[in-house]
Amino acid sequence: MKLRRLSLEDYKRGILEQNKVVLSRAITLVESQLAADQILARRLIEELLEHTGNSLRIGITGVPGVGKSTFIEAFGKILVEKGKKIAVLAIDPTSQRTGGSIMGDKTRMETLSLEPQVYIRPSPSGSSLGGVSRKTRETMLLCEAAGFDLILVETVGVGQSEVAVREMVDLFLLLMLAGAGDELQGIKRGIMEMADLLAITKADSGNEMKAKMAQAEYRNALHLFPPTESGWIPASLICSALTKQGIDKIWEKILEFEQFTTKTDWKNQNRQNQNRAWLHETIKEQLEIMFYQNPDLESLIYETEEQVAAGKRHAVKAAMELLAFYQK
Repeated sequence: MKLRRLSLEDYKRGILEQNKVVLSRAITLVESQLAADQILARRLIEELLEHTGNSLRIGITGVPGVGKSTFIEAFGKILVEKGKKIAVLAIDPTSQRTGGSIMGDKTRMETLSLEPQVYIRPSPSGSSLGGVSRKTRETMLLCEAAGFDLILVETVGVGQSEVAVREMVDLFLLLMLAGAGDELQGIKRGIMEMADLLAITKADSGNEMKAKMAQAEYRNALHLFPPTESGWIPASLICSALTKQGIDKIWEKILEFEQFTTKTDWKNQNRQNQNRAWLHETIKEQLEIMFYQNPDLESLIYETEEQVAAGKRHAVKAAMELLAFYQK
């Protein structure tokens, strides 16, 4: 059965009434590539802007196999018990060959997804930087307008996505494995320098001693890094999603971080800087779209590509000539 097309007022009312079905349709609208949908989505965000900004935004990352989804499920259930409403935005890696994505987060967080106070939205990463959905920011705003207290953004954990997520959240939580070795930790230092909180996972089944050793190791490493912009000193904790050990302590540390950054006004300043960055990212994105969709340039771009590929023209000079032609 075909769904009735919702109006701007339908979307706005449904989201403010915390209707999850309408919220899902609004996020689909935001992710749509259709011009009419994009216009409606922009109007909707504008209408809801005054109802946003009240959530705590947390980015959660870690190498594949660290147990991000298992951690989020255990963490989310504890927060639900505390009366919190949680939105989980899980970025699913999109295949660069087929364009498909797994979209399996509700399966991996089966118990948590059944909670009425929880909303889980898997989003395909598309071709955006490092696997972060191009519309994650807008999705966060919609979830905030729908009254969620916390928004958890789970990254695919492949390196560049962490940078993009760090620039749209209040707190960045890095999950690490004990005794995995440098080869499994990925780009360690660069990501660790961005972390506000670091948690060693899977501290169970005889792995407790390794986890404690790793905790001490990472704690020492964190002290060697330059001071954070917020002035906050990152902490190193251990936890087990299976036994729930240490999950409460992570939540206590998150609350401590929020109180600290609110008191120093860094949280507000950071969000202002993120909004500025969002503005410039959007300008760049739209300029790129306008350039490549210009009908007068289509054949010229193709011809130039072929000449550059064959080594007959210098790539930088050719690019500048195309840009000059576009500006005419």
